[in-house]
Formats: sequence, structure tokens, C-alpha cells
Amino acid sequence: ARGFSVPLQRPADCGADRYFDSSRLACAPCGAHQRQSAGGGSCVCEPGYRMVSSNGGFSVTCEKCPENMSGVTQDGWNCITCPKGLTSKGNCKCPNNEILVERSIDGILLSEALCIHCNGSEQSFSASDASGSRCVRCEKTFIQVSKSCDCNSPNILTGGLCFLAREGLPPKGVATVRFAQLGITLTSAWFLKNLQSSAFACWLSSNLTACQALGNMCVMNMNSLSSSSTDACGLFQYIFVSTARVGIVHSIPYWRHNLPWLYYGDQPGLASQVLEKNHFPTTFTFKGTDKDVKLQFIAASFDAAGNFLKWQNLEGGILQLCPDTQTKLNAAFAFGTTYQQSCKISVSKILLDFANPVFYDLFLEYNGGNGQQHLWAVPVLNLNLQYNEKSVNQGSNMNNWLLTRRFFLVDALSGKENDLGKPPRVIRIASKITISIRLVSHTQRGTIYPPLITVAYTDVLIQNPETQSVMVSFAVSYEMNQSEAQIQTDIALGVLGGLAVLWALLKTAGWKRRTGSSIIDLQTVFKFLLFYAGDLANVFFIISVGTGIYWLVFFKAQQFVSVLLPLPSQEEDFVTYIACAFSLKALQFLHLLVSQLSIDIFFIDWERPKGKVLKAVEGEGVTKSAAAPVSIWRTYFIANEWNEIQTVRKINPLFQVLAVLFFLEVVGFSNLALMDASSSLTRSSESYVAPWSRILRFGVSAALWVAIAILQVIFFAVFYERFVEDKISQFVDLCCVSNISVFLLSHNCFGHYIHGRSVHGHADTNMEEMNMNLKREAENLCSQRGLLPNTDGQTFQISISRKMRLHYDWIHETLTRKRGPARLLDSSANTFEQSTRAYNAMNKFLSSFIDHVHKEMDYIVKDKLLLERILGMEFMEPIEKSLFYNDEGHSFSDVLYYGNETTLLIFDILFFSVVDLASQSFVLAAILTYLQQEIFRFIRNTLGQKNLASKTLVDQRFLI
Repeated sequence: ARGFSVPLQRPADCGADRYFDSSRLACAPCGAHQRQSAGGGSCVCEPGYRMVSSNGGFSVTCEKCPENMSGVTQDGWNCITCPKGLTSKGNCKCPNNEILVERSIDGILLSEALCIHCNGSEQSFSASDASGSRCVRCEKTFIQVSKSCDCNSPNILTGGLCFLAREGLPPKGVATVRFAQLGITLTSAWFLKNLQSSAFACWLSSNLTACQALGNMCVMNMNSLSSSSTDACGLFQYIFVSTARVGIVHSIPYWRHNLPWLYYGDQPGLASQVLEKNHFPTTFTFKGTDKDVKLQFIAASFDAAGNFLKWQNLEGGILQLCPDTQTKLNAAFAFGTTYQQSCKISVSKILLDFANPVFYDLFLEYNGGNGQQHLWAVPVLNLNLQYNEKSVNQGSNMNNWLLTRRFFLVDALSGKENDLGKPPRVIRIASKITISIRLVSHTQRGTIYPPLITVAYTDVLIQNPETQSVMVSFAVSYEMNQSEAQIQTDIALGVLGGLAVLWALLKTAGWKRRTGSSIIDLQTVFKFLLFYAGDLANVFFIISVGTGIYWLVFFKAQQFVSVLLPLPSQEEDFVTYIACAFSLKALQFLHLLVSQLSIDIFFIDWERPKGKVLKAVEGEGVTKSAAAPVSIWRTYFIANEWNEIQTVRKINPLFQVLAVLFFLEVVGFSNLALMDASSSLTRSSESYVAPWSRILRFGVSAALWVAIAILQVIFFAVFYERFVEDKISQFVDLCCVSNISVFLLSHNCFGHYIHGRSVHGHADTNMEEMNMNLKREAENLCSQRGLLPNTDGQTFQISISRKMRLHYDWIHETLTRKRGPARLLDSSANTFEQSTRAYNAMNKFLSSFIDHVHKEMDYIVKDKLLLERILGMEFMEPIEKSLFYNDEGHSFSDVLYYGNETTLLIFDILFFSVVDLASQSFVLAAILTYLQQEIFRFIRNTLGQKNLASKTLVDQRFLI
């Protein structure tokens, strides 16, 4: 690095006695009697010295001029006598209106320079030019006013023009420019030179370029008006009001003859009339000819001096300061395609590319009825405009807006002080330009209101252009009045929200019935809020999905434009709905988990001892006969199977996530979420990619989630569970083969019963007898499996009496308690013996309860009413007898993942959508969704296993 390092030097660093050697990229000393040239890249002779030879750079030889010829010619090669003095550079000088002559007509050098007076008489009207090298005809205003080349008092000389002093002239202008963002007001060299002369020329002679130049200076002053100021806009308004008699252009009252059209007028409410009273006289489609699907913007451009430059089509990217490909620039004006472009540009590049400001009058081109091309003027909303030193264009109330016509991109001219040849002190940049297209309400043919271009300027104080930068953006947005859609959404939310309250009340009433309590306490209110949270989450979800699919279908499929997507600012309510739905659904999901992890469950073993065995009595030395023990392995086996089906779902979660991601990212459904009119699933890498619509992203992803989930449910229900494996039905069959029933309580007085009593009387047998029993059952050589004789009903919803519940709790207390009271259990018995006795007592009690042994705690079997099934509650209260409701739908899955697939699916969809809306990444959303599924599945399995071991006395070590 040291071997290839060179010092950085600039021409400005060299000083007066050195020059910048471009071959060495470093400063080098000048020779004797020499100094740095104006460009800094060579040396020139000092004043009083002439050049003898020069080969560029330091190869200059200088010689002192004699005393009687102390001046140097303009070319620097000769000495000459200067009768009227020398300039600072050592050249001869002449008074005003005289030209310097150093050579004769045939090129012979004179010994003494001549100062020749230009003849300003009526015959010639000549005066010296700006360089003082030749006589030219006087400016015409001098001749018109004074009949000479002099502009003597009382005539007025300003901007190189001469005006006759008389009444009615525009007032003296204030040549200042206000940079409000910086709090700076400076005197502009451009305004000082041209403001007054432009105003006089425009007023007195209707000079077209002077009027345009005056208008441009008003635009550079942000079109700001003040009743007490005579700045550029004040002078323009003075002339505009004073020339009412000259007529208007194209029947437009704000466009005066010979004047540029700068304002629409300052009447209250005028902006809303301009923007909404008339429709644009042509229609647009998403699928049609080029004229119908593109906005043909065209701009008339002017330079700062008021000269018309040319008509320019906006498709060339003239309003986009950020560099981009032509293909993407052309996409900015495809109807319905939201275009956004932003970048950071260095101030040095801006100063280089936009040294001279260009002013634009924007129009939208359309085809008239007679085939003639017409232009519609596009109004400008200048956010920096001030009226009487107050900002009037900042709010959303268009009745207060003051619309203008002309704008510019960069102004590096008005910020120059004192000398127009020096860099500006301040520049003004159009940092944000937005063209807004608004659709007419209830249109079916793509009718729009006149477009509006909104411009926001940024004032930049020049300090170090190389390091300073400005963020700029250009956008084309499409919008329509969303108030009607918002009203319909609010109505739907109100109606469905009211129904959710009623449904939550019914759920709470059913919950109170199932808990056996009739008192409305704090727990009841809390339960109601939890039920309402879940139902309200469903309401928000339904509205969000409906909204997303509505915009997806109606926006992408339309040919003649009737709807436009909401703007990002208009999507906030939609995002709020999704956030509310997710929060409330998460609360419901956690409530579901807690409920499932706290159920009471017991496995009733119907197996009875077969015969007796001899058993030694410890401490007595004798043997006694005792009932043969019943194997516990069948109970362990059923407990393991129950443990495995706790998190079984109706769909495959991993396949669901991968399938959604495949269709979004691989097939290309994600492209439907772009804010453009295309419904294609593929996009070219060369084409412009519109920004994402959050509504469309949710609509596409939610539609895919729901569609794939429905297909999965149909596949598993119709094919897989019927021909491959149905774990829920198989569990019921396994209970019957194992001679074990399942008694579970999801509420205090409500639960489910799976009747698994074997029709063969026992199940603890060998393989041969087991196969024989199954064969007999298949050939209908034995009774049916149902709880009632000659029935197949094995699953029931149970509503137990309060007395039954109290007895169950009394036994269950000894099952879960580490140390029982001495009056119930032998104080010498250890914990294991206590639990074993409690287990046997519970098994004996529940089996006898099923066998109708306890007449005071008996039950009856009945069918549920249709309305009871629909409402999910029971009308009859089990006061004296418990109620067993026939159930053919395996409703015991309600305490498993399997019976709550809707809640789980909606939670997954909302989780996926929330992550996607926050990150704008379907891949990240899919990964995090799968991770949360696995995390909650692990929690449900782990805690569910602990609850199972605690409630059934199955050692957790046997649950694998």
C-alpha cells in the first residue's frame, strides 16, 4: 500500500505561485515573474510582463515590458502603451461606451492602444458590447425611450433595459428569495438582475419571454403570495390583475394573454371544484389498446429566462431524478400500476446535472371526439406554498388548497448571491413528487377525475457538495373514495360483532350449565370475555378474509376499471383488524390449551381376575389364596395411545406450510399481491415490480391457506381415514379390544365417555383366543359393543349430577393427595399404597356407576335435540340422574387438537399473516409459523402427558 500511495492535491490547493500539473496530479511551482492561470492548469506572466514563449504548464518565458510601454496586449504576447490606464491584470482599459483597439485593420500592432467611442447618434445607435471589443446596436428599449444609447434620468435603467419613468409602472420589486425550511432569506443575484426588468418589459410591452421569466421567478419563490410584499409573485399578481382587459387563453379564466398560467385562483373551495367537478373526458381499462391502458402525460418546458424549450413526454423519465431503465420508467404510467421510486442523490451530482433550472407545465393528453389531440391541464399542489406567510396546502381539506400550474425539479440559480458565476449558497430540490389518479365513484368504465401532481421541496444549504446528499422520490398512486367500503365494513363488523356477543352469551350459559353452577360470579364474567374474544376474533377474521379476497378478485379480474386498491394509508384499518383478530385468537388458543391441559380423565378397567393364586403373607410364614392380579399393561397401552392422539390434527401442518409457500413463491401467486393491473403469475426480471399491497398479500395467502386446508380435510376424511388410518376411530376400537373405557370430564359436570367394555368378557388373553374373539365378532356371533343392549353406540357426551361429581371428587382427592388423613387411610401405608387403593376405589366406583349399581347416582341414555346440537348446550339439568347423550361423531375429540382444527387453522393463518405483514416475506412467515406449531405441539404434549399421569395414576415413565 505504501508503494502505490500518492498524496491528494487539488488545483485550489496550489496557491497563486503554483499550478496543477495534470501529468503528475500534483502542484508544481511556476517560473520567475509568473503566477497561476485562471483555470489553475498552467502559468501566466505577472502584470507588466509579456510572454516570450509558452509550451503550457511551467514552460513559459516572461519578459518585463519597458517603462514607456507598461501595458500588455489582450493575448499577452506584446507590450503596448495604455493612454487611459491599466486593469488589475495589466491590460489596457477604456471608459464605458468605448472599445479597445490594439491592432490596425490589417493586424499590425499599434504602439499605443486606442479607445474609440461608439456612435450613439440616431444614424447608428451603437454602443460597446459586454466584452468592450466592438460596437453593436443598442438594446431597443434605449432607442424607444431616449432615441439614443443612453438611459439618463429620469428614465429607469434595470437589467440592461431602459424604461420610461411614468405612472402605473409596477412597484419596485424585492429581489429576495425565502428558504423557509432553513430560515434564510437572501438576495438573489438572478432576481437582482432580472426581476425588475422582466416586470417592466412584461407590463409595458407584453414581452413574452419577460412574462415567462417573471413567472419562473415567482415559481422559484414557491408561488408564495403576500398582500404586503412586492416580490416576484407580488409583481406577477400586480400585472395579472392590471391586464384583465387583454383577454384570456383557451377560455380559461386563470390563463391571461401573454402571461404564464401560474394559479387557479384563491377562492375558497376552488380546488375541490377543479379536482372533482369535471371528469376527465376519456376512460381507461386494464386490458385494451395502448391509448386505453396508459396515461399520456406531456409537459411544456421553459428555461429560467422564459424561453420555450420543447414538448417532453414524461415516459422519458424527465421527472425522475433517480436513474432507472427505460422499461421500468415506462411502467410508471401504465394505468392501475402503482409506481414508487426513491433514491439518495449527492448534491455534487445535482449541481452538475441541473445547473440551469427547467420549468414544466404538465398536461394529460387525450383523443377528442373529432380525432384531434387535446390536452388537459394537470394542477400542482405545492406543499411549500405559503399564503400570507401561512402554509395552506398541508392539510387534507382540499377546500383550503391553493392550486398552481408550474413547477421545477432543481433550482440552483435563485440561491446564488452577488455573482451568478459562483456556486449557489442554497439549492431547492423537488424531493417528493406524487402524481395522484382518483377514480370516479360508482364508475363502471374507468372514468377518472383530473390528475393531481403533489410536489414537496427540500432546501439544502451548500456546505460540502461531495458529502451532502438528498433523498428524492417519485410516485404515481391510484385511489378511489373508500368511504362506502368502510361503511359496509363497519356495518358488517357491527352486525357480526352483535351476533358474537349473543353467541358468547349462549356459550357462557352452556358453560354454566356444564359446571353445575347458577351463580354469576367473577369467573363467569371472565369466561364470557374469553368466549367473546374467540368469537370476535372469528368476526375480524371473516371480515379480513372477505375484504382481501374481494379486492383480489375485483381488482385483478376487471377489464373496465370500476375499483382501485386502497392506498397504504387507507390500509391501516385493515391491518388493525388483522392485529385484533390475531390477538383475540391467540387468547382463545391459550384458553383452549389451558382447558385441555386440565381435564379430568380416568381409564376404567373392566377386566376381572381369572382364578386365584397362592400368596405368602409377609411376617406370618403362611400362604393364602388370593384373587389373581389383573395386568396393568392394557391400561398403560391405552394411556400411551391417548397421549399420542392428543395433538393429531385433521390436516398435515408441515405439508400445509410447504404447499402454501410453494404456490406463493414457486408457482408465483405472490405476484398477484403487487399493486398493478396484471393478473399474470410471472414477471420478467426486466420489468418494473410494483410495491406490495398488504390487503392483496393477505388475500392471496389466506385464500391459499383456506383452499389447501379444505382440500386436505376432504382428502383425509374421504380417502385417508377411510382407507388408510383413522386414529380417532381406531382408538375407540382399541379401547373395546383392551376392555377399557375412558371416562373424562372437560367441565365440572360435563364430559365424554368412551365405552370400551369387551363383548367377550375379558381381554387379558393369549393371541389365539384374541384372534378367535375378533373372528366371532366379525361374524356377528356375539353381542354388539354398545353401552345399551343391541346397539353400537360407544361414545357419549355425559352430563353428570352434582351428587355424582361430589363422590368422584371425594375419591379423586385421595388419588392426587400425597398424604391422606388417618381416618381414610392407614397411617402406616406409604404413598404408593394410598394411590393404588384410591385407583382401585375409583375404578370400582366408575365401573359400578356404569353398571347402574348406585341407584341414587343412576343415569339415563338419550338423544340430544337438534337445537341442543346446534347451540352446543344442554337444556335438561341432571338433578337426580346423570344424562348420557348418544354421540356418533366422536365429540370427545373436543378435548384434543383434532376437534379444534378450525381454531388452530385460523390461528396459523393469522400468525403467518402478521409475520408477513411485518416483514413482507412469505418465506420468513412460513418458517416462523412452522416453528410456532412445533413449539405449541411440544408444550401440549409435555403438559398433557403430565396431566394424564396425574389424573389416571399411570406412571409417567411408561408414557413414551
